Amino acid sequence: MKDTVIELLGVSKAYGSGPQAIKALENLSLQVAKGEFVSVMGPSGSGKTTLLNLIAGLDVPEGGRVMVNGRNLSELRDHQLADLRLRTIGFIFQTFNLLPALTVERNVRWPLDFSGLSRGEVRRCTAEALRRVGITNSEQRYPGELSGGEQQRVAIARAVATNPSILLADEPTGNLDSVTGRSILDLMRGLNRSEGVTVIMVTHNSFAATYGDRTLVLQDGRITSDLHTPRAMPEMPVDHQ
Repeated sequence: MKDTVIELLGVSKAYGSGPQAIKALENLSLQVAKGEFVSVMGPSGSGKTTLLNLIAGLDVPEGGRVMVNGRNLSELRDHQLADLRLRTIGFIFQTFNLLPALTVERNVRWPLDFSGLSRGEVRRCTAEALRRVGITNSEQRYPGELSGGEQQRVAIARAVATNPSILLADEPTGNLDSVTGRSILDLMRGLNRSEGVTVIMVTHNSFAATYGDRTLVLQDGRITSDLHTPRAMPEMPVDHQ
């Protein structure tokens, strides 16, 4: 695959040992090209979150290799993995994972505090990240004072503040209503299309999955379907509630 930025080669991962071991991934191989938007679907326990954690270097495979930008993550030291997550990979969580005691501005800027940038550059990058996600005049508010959609936008701002080339999203719309969820999906697709950010998004929502150029289906730790989809504007589903 041309310009491959993520590659998994025969990756296996299990939790526990012996007959009680649970296989999360089994001999899984995958290539993701630069600038792709990949949706990952499958039932609970199929290995979706494990896949993201392995790509982010938050977990290690028991077999096979995980390559990011041509680097084998198993060969990297802890400080090199931390640097990869700081400068190359942004992570978006379903539960936002904002720190309630910190303001919006401080939540977004804390990864930048470890980047070696000057204070002025940190302030500039923080303001730019918030602008990119449409959060204005809320820098000094706290997460508990924001709606769910606003909190997710702040979480995305934190994820993109370091200008990562890869964005990993684990059920980013799972705790949002359909209208707010679509705005978050539009935001992620905008980052993908206008800025070339590679996106891998885990979702249970078939409508959300249509935002991807490609949809993978996992079942029992294996890819059972890998479909490429045309880049078309998804239609908003009718909410009959």
